[in-house]
Amino acid sequence: MDTQTFSAPSAAPGTPQRNVGSKAHWTLDWIDFSRIRVADVHDNEDLFYLLVSASFIESGSDTYTRNLVEHFTAYPQIADWLQGQWEPEELQHGRALRTYVQTVWPEFDWDSAYAAFFAEYSRLCTVEELEEDRALELVARCVVETGTATYYQTLRDLTNEPVLSDLTERIRVDEVQHYKHFYHYFKQLDGERKLSRVRVLGALRRRLHELRTSDSDIALRYVWAYHPARDGATNDPSFDQVCRRLYRRVGERLPMDQAVKMLLKPLALPHRMEQWVERPLARVARRVMTA
Repeated sequence: MDTQTFSAPSAAPGTPQRNVGSKAHWTLDWIDFSRIRVADVHDNEDLFYLLVSASFIESGSDTYTRNLVEHFTAYPQIADWLQGQWEPEELQHGRALRTYVQTVWPEFDWDSAYAAFFAEYSRLCTVEELEEDRALELVARCVVETGTATYYQTLRDLTNEPVLSDLTERIRVDEVQHYKHFYHYFKQLDGERKLSRVRVLGALRRRLHELRTSDSDIALRYVWAYHPARDGATNDPSFDQVCRRLYRRVGERLPMDQAVKMLLKPLALPHRMEQWVERPLARVARRVMTA
């Protein structure tokens, strides 16, 4: 297959483009973890589950990055961006969240729990799990980035702890930029042949289903299994009970209108139709999340 040339997406107004000569991307040194108000968050059980599970998934991102780079070898500019910017930023998110978790909950054995999680999770991260059509895989990536961007916005709004608010906002901005790259590359790759909306919708639906049935559930299960407060008593909440509670809490606060707008973009619907379906879809999605 011949290689193709792709341009990088432009940044949104007010957002610096992180290319040569541009403003440097933030680093862990910019986050003063010693300023965390531990007492404000330590007893927040839901936040514990949500942050630890996120730290697991972000910390394992290099595994599926390798698969994506291999998948896009015919498109070196996409592969270079994945390896040179996307992967380092995702791994940085994992390190930052891990540091936050270990500062607030030092009693949690993060290393052992993550090792158990990764042993299962890594088996799912194969090239065979990716969409065979490269353009559709970029659609699937848009789903993932939509989920992470809105998730971190929700985490940001769940607490007033200043260090966590700052950290989750930084990650949210990164995830929005990642979405823009994937969407931009999808439009360029799909520019000449124009995939049918049915095929694009199929990729959206498949990846939305996987978000809940694989990534998040696996991560949450190992946070639950290694929870330091669990003693095996009969009154301990089951894993299913914990998941229902967490999905309901996140679903009630998730910026669903924003998520639906981001998910609809790859379908390239007529503007009037897009406006007509956004609100009903957002209401349905929220009911599903909080059921």
